[in-house]
Amino acid sequence: MLRDFNLPTAFNTISVFCAVSIMAVTMGSSALAHSDHEKMAPGKTLAQVIAGTHRSDKNKSRDQYRHPKATLEFFGLKSDMSVVEIWPGGGGWYQEIIAPYLNAKGTYYSAGNDLAATGDYTKKTNAKIAARLASDKTLYGNAVVTELAPPAKVEIAPAGSVDMVVSFRNFHNWQMAGSEKTVVKAAYDALKPGGIFGITDHRSDNPKERDGYIKPSYLLKVAKEAGFVLVAKSEINANPKDSHDHVKGVWTLLPRLAGDKADHDKMRAIGESDRLTFKFMKPAK
Repeated sequence: MLRDFNLPTAFNTISVFCAVSIMAVTMGSSALAHSDHEKMAPGKTLAQVIAGTHRSDKNKSRDQYRHPKATLEFFGLKSDMSVVEIWPGGGGWYQEIIAPYLNAKGTYYSAGNDLAATGDYTKKTNAKIAARLASDKTLYGNAVVTELAPPAKVEIAPAGSVDMVVSFRNFHNWQMAGSEKTVVKAAYDALKPGGIFGITDHRSDNPKERDGYIKPSYLLKVAKEAGFVLVAKSEINANPKDSHDHVKGVWTLLPRLAGDKADHDKMRAIGESDRLTFKFMKPAK
């Protein structure tokens, strides 16, 4: 299904070493600049990257809910692929796995928010991503920074150039902003024929307005309209303990625990949200 994993041609994107990167690294270099290259030598397996010392214990504690190895293997990730991660976020939970895994032989695209944004949250998120990508060349030296800020900025990679696009718990944000169709089309446009779009998100057959859950049938509809074909579904990230009905939506659950403190132990017992895991393909021509 996935063949000819040639690296994309040079893409005129904003360098990781932009002004925000320099500022972020200067401010937080003591915490972020990992220079011990022995912890992530080229050629590490996916399991070795996931177990790497560059990942914090806090992030590793989420593995039991997010199943990174099983999820990425389900999508078909290989170390020599060119892959776009859409909106990796300030925490960079999947970024610190995928980017190092691809760093030796593949290409990782960090398709983050608008780098010209002036809002405090977006500026802080961009600074955290830039600092991470600049922190260690052995882990992130070959990463490419692009932007996804619909409707103006939607070229997350050169058209028809990448093997895979992945998104983790982002579709609900696009849907709340009314940009979900634009973003899914951007993923389609970036992929080679035969390329894969892998996506996870909080799911419910009866989502409430702005509760963070999405209806699986609606995602399927949007993907089909963009031109994608569904290859497979997985229950890797399912959680039958999740009732899908919480005072503050999915954010009531781990890791946010946004609800009443008296309910936190109950929420911890549930874990993270019930999630869909879908694998789509851009048809080969």
